Amino acid sequence: MLKEFKAFIMKGNILDLAVAVIVGAAFKTVVSSFVKDMLMPPIGMALGGVDFSDLRFTIQEASEGVEAVTINYGAFTQTIVDFVIIAFVIFMVVKAYNSMQKKKEETPAAPPAPSNEEVLLGEIRDLLKK
Repeated sequence: MLKEFKAFIMKGNILDLAVAVIVGAAFKTVVSSFVKDMLMPPIGMALGGVDFSDLRFTIQEASEGVEAVTINYGAFTQTIVDFVIIAFVIFMVVKAYNSMQKKKEETPAAPPAPSNEEVLLGEIRDLLKK
């Protein structure tokens, strides 16, 4: 069973998928930081100094020993912006990949070389013409 598991893990597709997941997680972190630290502050400033991470709707105020119950729509807005940026980048990568694949398909394959019989017949034909 251990050998089968090792063979399964070592398949190329599984390793490619693992690398893609790790790189995707790192990319998400970079995009989240970009949105939180670079994109949202100017947008918040343009909207009158609003900090999106603090935007929330309070359902129940905090009382003794009980935290406030809030709907954090600012954090949700930030997550939506993260998603849109990540989706756009993935779209552009897939579009570039598909474009490269189409170019490969459009280049015609070289015609096959004539067989030995065809070469000999061509030589005979040329000799008969003389």
